[in-house]
Amino acid sequence: MKILIVDDNHTNTLIIREILKKEKHKNMYSASSAKEMFERLGVTNPGQDQESAPKSSDIDLILLDMMMPEMDGIEACRLIQQYDSLRDIPIIMVTAVGDSKKLAEALDAGAVDYVTKPINKVELMARIRLALRLKREKDWHKERDQRIQSELRLAALVQNAVLSAPIVDPLVQIDALYKPSFELAGDLYSWYPLGDGRYGVILLDIMGHGISSSLFCMFIASMLKETVYTYVEPEKVIQELNRRFNQLCIEDQLIQYYFTAIYLVVDTSSKKIDYVNAGHPPGLFFHEDGSVIKLNTVCPPVGLFDKIEAVTQTFFYEGDGHLVLYTDGLLETLPGNQEEQIQLLEDALHGNHEMDKPKMQTLFFDEGPAQEREDDKCLVWISLKERGDIA
Repeated sequence: MKILIVDDNHTNTLIIREILKKEKHKNMYSASSAKEMFERLGVTNPGQDQESAPKSSDIDLILLDMMMPEMDGIEACRLIQQYDSLRDIPIIMVTAVGDSKKLAEALDAGAVDYVTKPINKVELMARIRLALRLKREKDWHKERDQRIQSELRLAALVQNAVLSAPIVDPLVQIDALYKPSFELAGDLYSWYPLGDGRYGVILLDIMGHGISSSLFCMFIASMLKETVYTYVEPEKVIQELNRRFNQLCIEDQLIQYYFTAIYLVVDTSSKKIDYVNAGHPPGLFFHEDGSVIKLNTVCPPVGLFDKIEAVTQTFFYEGDGHLVLYTDGLLETLPGNQEEQIQLLEDALHGNHEMDKPKMQTLFFDEGPAQEREDDKCLVWISLKERGDIA
């Protein structure tokens, strides 16, 4: 453990060094001013140049004199707290001041403890041991958090890999925009060619965020392909997902997990769309003549009940058109109640049947630095064309 002693009085520094030596502390450094302390910590312009701060420091504890010329210990302590790489270093104030307000000010500035002059050896060592023990625990938690974050980033890459790539063929284009609220998310989209110009498309939204939702999401992703190719029809696919999801028996489950989903089969040969909406926001289909069909809810979300009654809905289309699916996180970026939000979304999605990604990005996914995303946002766009319109 490396200890930095900061005091403009050489005698005080010498006394503390001797006490530490007798207690078997070998790695000690000293500074006669706050300026020297910051130089030792790797900060060239304290309080002015945040970007030049070191990424880390090898100092484990600072014994800081409260009363020093040019910059006192309290101000120096405040400046240290401005640097992410330094604020975890415990600071023990060394002071001859008995003013309780000053001591409280030092603790408010970021000091973890204090000792008074003349220094009592037993008291000093007890406070140092406590501070170093807390530092070791904090370092352990920081290393654990860094390891967890690294594993989460890896998990996010794996999760992102299961998302379907865009499809472009002469009759249909399928693409998506997606922005999770955290590194791990609970939205999932996927599509599958079923042959004879048919495609199965699903968008779902797991309740909640974070690790638990992402794990459920990966579980669903693992069985989606088999389920879609085996059952094909929307009502059967949704019912099978419900059955498989309910097989996850979690003891002492405090939260009822479920997910909303909209699954549809696009038949480009018959110009027909079959779908089931399980508690999901309504999809929007835009006909060539400008009319809109809402793919409204026909059954409850998946996972709420042991069995689910789902009836496939069907509609036909002629000419060009486009179908947009989205999650409620995207809808919540718009003002008003849900009905008003859907109307605003409908107005924004009218027009060109092909997806204008930059426009959609600007409208729904770009955020200012002050905005916090509370939910995942996803938009799936299906463009339908007459034969030969797409090269």
